[in-house]
Amino acid sequence: MSRIESVMRNLRGQGRKALIPYITAGDPGPDQTVSLMHTLVEAGADIIELGVPFSDPMADGPVIQLACERALKHGTSLRNVLDMVKAFRSTDDRTPVVLMGYLNPMEAMGYEAFADAASAAGVDGVLTVDLPPEEAELVVPLFKARGLDAIFLLAPTTTDDRIKAISQHCSGYVYYVSLKGVTGSAAINVDEVARKVRHISTLAGLPVGVGFGIRDAQTAAAVGKVSDGVIVGSVLVDTISKHQADAEGLKRALTGLLRPMREALDGLAS
Repeated sequence: MSRIESVMRNLRGQGRKALIPYITAGDPGPDQTVSLMHTLVEAGADIIELGVPFSDPMADGPVIQLACERALKHGTSLRNVLDMVKAFRSTDDRTPVVLMGYLNPMEAMGYEAFADAASAAGVDGVLTVDLPPEEAELVVPLFKARGLDAIFLLAPTTTDDRIKAISQHCSGYVYYVSLKGVTGSAAINVDEVARKVRHISTLAGLPVGVGFGIRDAQTAAAVGKVSDGVIVGSVLVDTISKHQADAEGLKRALTGLLRPMREALDGLAS
């Protein structure tokens, strides 16, 4: 059983929901990422999604695009990101880490070399935004042979046939994009999310995490009621941007955002 599967199963057994924050590796600086990862765990994160900076993050809105630019300006590479995960693992061997990014850096490294390096560093899962199920056979078997969960995105427009096809390759959890558009987009229609998540669950047979548009404890709780976990990204990355010159203030600000979400999600189990 993978670390991700174990965490999701344990949470479900406790009637609790996963809190999965996203930050971009190397933002605001490469020397801060590992410390910020620990801050997220201390604030209540169950799983961390760590973004691999890329020059053309087409699924992301301006907040995460700018984070990628800041990270790339510091020279943050895929190998640097793997080194960050390895450093995080030196003091945390419990919290799953999912790398979220795009195919190009992995292809440049070589898929097999990447899978070996990611596994050795302590990565638990890989979410590749622009990897369609039609091409998954090129890389997913390499991931799974090394104990890496392959996580895929599902959209509001994803058809039933495609949900089934994606689920054949997916493990750990599926990431449901709660609305049409890029990261950081507008408000969520919780009733529509609930309907879609129930439907996905019957077809995919995997935990469903919901992301895009979760900004505070209220929206986290509303989405947590109808899903297995909530994924929080743009609001955290925007906070990093605003506090990038104050390392300790940044940690306090991230904790101030994430801990109320943790408490709100835990309140659903009471």
